[in-house]
Amino acid sequence: MSSDEKEPLINKNQSLQDYYASLESRIGYRFVLGGTRHFGFYTRGTYWPFPIGKALRAMEDNLIGTLDLEKGSKVLDAGCGAGYVAIHLAEEGYRVHGIDVVDHHIVKARRNVKTQGLEGTITVTKGDYHHLDAFADDSFDGAYTMETFVHATEPEAAAAEFFRVIRPGGSIAMYEYDHLDFSTQPEEVGDSWTAINKHAAMPAYDRFQQGVLKGILEEVGFEDVEVKDLSDNVLPMLRLFYILAFIPYLIIAFLGLKSYFINTVAGYEGYVYRDAARYISVSGKKPLAAGEVEPSEEKKLR
Repeated sequence: MSSDEKEPLINKNQSLQDYYASLESRIGYRFVLGGTRHFGFYTRGTYWPFPIGKALRAMEDNLIGTLDLEKGSKVLDAGCGAGYVAIHLAEEGYRVHGIDVVDHHIVKARRNVKTQGLEGTITVTKGDYHHLDAFADDSFDGAYTMETFVHATEPEAAAAEFFRVIRPGGSIAMYEYDHLDFSTQPEEVGDSWTAINKHAAMPAYDRFQQGVLKGILEEVGFEDVEVKDLSDNVLPMLRLFYILAFIPYLIIAFLGLKSYFINTVAGYEGYVYRDAARYISVSGKKPLAAGEVEPSEEKKLR
């Protein structure tokens, strides 16, 4: 952070900081996903998960399609991690402002952006999507989260901030998880996901029963909110995580260390109990004011 930047107001979430600081998270994300923090997208029915890089870019292309914004649009990456999603969007013609609450993520993201020569297209700052005070109303054409909104401690407040900073006619896209009502599932299913949510710092996901995230976006004012189930599209990678975690999980469970190796637990149990959860994209539009037209339509009328 430069000397003239004001320290942003950050929602206190020490468990999130601890999760991303853990050795397991750092090693796992680096060596399995090349530093990214999200699932890959595969054609339904695919079994072989490789090459992983191609699948990751395919998920990012799916995000671009969901946002449905013209190239050149300014987009907020809420929880940018090491910046790989922002880099792909910039390479496809979008301007991106990435924010993150984890200091080592910001360092890595800025380094990666510089390496790719995209400093004029991508800006990375420390920031928290619960408190977007650094941005004026209607600052962005769109915003997205890529498996980061599950970490929200106050999802309604964060969604209201997204609504405020997105211009009328702009869009939001969230790639997240939801689940069935655990009270209708076998006890071990609910216990497993509750533990994963706790130790992976995902308090919002604990609340995201099917329909809840859609309702939150609609409540703050987004319209045309659409939910798409992409569970089958991420299954090859989910299966890979299960295979990689199988032997370590048995050892960890035997030694009673599950809370210390939550990514391994999630890799194994997330696959075993996958029928109770979904991987989804949720999108919506900020409505235009009366008499307003989309910028793209305005150009056509000139």
